[in-house]
Amino acid sequence: MIFKNKVALVTGAASGIGRATSLTLAQKGASVIVTDIQEEMGKETVSLIQQAGGQAVFYPLDVTDKVAIKEVIVKGIDQFGPIHFAVNNAGIGGAIAATHEVSDDDWDRMMDINLKGVFYCMREEISAMLHHKGGSIVNISSLAGLNGFRMNGPYSVAKHGVIGLTKSAAAEYATLGIRVNAVCPGVTKTPILDAATEIMEAVVQARVPMQRMGKPEEIAQSICYLLSDEASYITGHCLAIDGGMETG
Repeated sequence: MIFKNKVALVTGAASGIGRATSLTLAQKGASVIVTDIQEEMGKETVSLIQQAGGQAVFYPLDVTDKVAIKEVIVKGIDQFGPIHFAVNNAGIGGAIAATHEVSDDDWDRMMDINLKGVFYCMREEISAMLHHKGGSIVNISSLAGLNGFRMNGPYSVAKHGVIGLTKSAAAEYATLGIRVNAVCPGVTKTPILDAATEIMEAVVQARVPMQRMGKPEEIAQSICYLLSDEASYITGHCLAIDGGMETG
């Protein structure tokens, strides 16, 4: 129960990595503020936490809505007290297209959710943490944030941007009690990949030394490590969790 008496905010917590992270935080003792645009599934995450004996509350949240982000943080603090941890996970996979075929709408939607959404959330989370003397943030980037990503350039751009935000904020707040890190998952079995499972399995066999997809629970454990005091001297780090894919 290393997170007993701690409060965590998780965006995109209705499924996949966000749900797994919320469950893991609760198992370790944290009270979890579960947020997502998908209300029914977000409430299901809360139900799973409560059935296991944990504490959680759900608030609907569109991370492109700056006003709503601020309101959710205020509500969460009213419910559980100061926020110690934040996990900025909400995101989309995006349309598959070559760069010259990417539409303005697809580009804008990707930046709005996967990059600007992280920024808007961080801005409010950091403000709250400064008021309450510190905290720890983990942003969800991707291996596509470390490398180019053929046929989905906007996704790669947004995830590179998340790393830039992570490192910049880590440097800015290092002496103020706030650590900011990121994880860069490789091929992970989440709903985002459901439409391309066959293609991803081929990628795994060709490029992942461990010869399997990652599990959301494995990503969640690494996130919780970076949030915890066990990682107290780590900030501005971007951790690849990829079954060895980055080894080449």
